[in-house]
Amino acid sequence: MAEFNVESVLVTGSNRGIGLGLVKQFLELPNPPEWIFATTREPDGSQSKEVMELALKHPNLVVLQLDAVSLASVRAAVKEVESQLNGKGLNLLINNAAVNSHATPQSVQLEEMISVFTTNVVGPIQVAKEFLPLLKRAAEKAGKEGLSCSKAAIINMSTNVGSIELCFKVLEIPMYPYSASKAALNMVKRCLAAELKDAGILCTAIHPGWVKTDMGTEKAPQTVEQTTQAILKMLSMFSEKENGSFVGWDGQIYPW
Repeated sequence: MAEFNVESVLVTGSNRGIGLGLVKQFLELPNPPEWIFATTREPDGSQSKEVMELALKHPNLVVLQLDAVSLASVRAAVKEVESQLNGKGLNLLINNAAVNSHATPQSVQLEEMISVFTTNVVGPIQVAKEFLPLLKRAAEKAGKEGLSCSKAAIINMSTNVGSIELCFKVLEIPMYPYSASKAALNMVKRCLAAELKDAGILCTAIHPGWVKTDMGTEKAPQTVEQTTQAILKMLSMFSEKENGSFVGWDGQIYPW
């Protein structure tokens, strides 16, 4: 892996799956971040046990309660992060938390569409908006030209089933709410990339592949470790040319 020196990173949805895998990869770096903020909706819940145990072993890992669809929760997390950073900015925000849905046109309900869009689109927007002052502070204090994840970046976990161009090739199982929400999230990322580049903040969407998680199921060909190792390698090399891109865990550029 290329040298990856990032002082602070926050990963949403860190209690399991890819989010937890990313936290582990950051902890295992030769020069790990000074602060790793792992967020979960229920820190005291059974599904957060592993990340809480990791925090007991690693003083640079802080587990925070954060529900992306609750503005009060997000703002409380921002305050906690800001107090830990002690005047420094947040370098890397990874919007990973999401929900799935396999609804078809015949089975989908209004409430389900709204719920999935709220979590998968509104949530990441709200998190990015509230943490933006800390990201801008990191970019200003970095003293570096160009864009990079070590300077300041927002990374959204997306999926190839959110690609409109690839729809006929990848939509083997109807996932109308999920696919539509990820397509919307991709548009959000493109807009953020255009708006924030002059502030020195890199914005990119990542397709992590089909991974063995609760969402991906055991049928998936990739392990969490394989995928998160590959993602960290990519993050270490991202620059201006990846700003606004849709990049796969394998380094492939995906169409919108």
